[in-house]
Amino acid sequence: MKKVLLSMVVAGALVLPLSAQEVKGLNVLITSGDTQTQMMGMVLSTSALKDHSKEVNITLCGPAGNLALKEFESGSVKRGDGQSVNPKSALQGLIKAGASVQVCPLFLPTAGKEASALVEGVSVAKPPMVAKNLVDASFQNISF
Repeated sequence: MKKVLLSMVVAGALVLPLSAQEVKGLNVLITSGDTQTQMMGMVLSTSALKDHSKEVNITLCGPAGNLALKEFESGSVKRGDGQSVNPKSALQGLIKAGASVQVCPLFLPTAGKEASALVEGVSVAKPPMVAKNLVDASFQNISF
């Protein structure tokens, strides 16, 4: 019994430092071209930012990078209340609320676009900075 109790105390002591660290924010990587999947990334990002006062870093790659283009019109999805919403509008709301939004550095050249094609508030990601955010233990990482 003493060994079990001692094991539990040691295990608790090992876990405590991990769980005691305050989560500063959320790193969100969105690559999917699926409207519903993109919208879920926006919904969770909005909740982290507004409901939980956390920093949000969004990186858009591949088909999801289109959300950052001025000319792109995204599809819509219906919420539970029947209202139509779309990920591009949600992304613009996140930018206004303070989220950091970037496109992968390969997105613009692959799409044949320049940085001037991006909506206001979106920049081109710098891989060392994205990597730094991803390995920062005070941030949670999620991808869609």
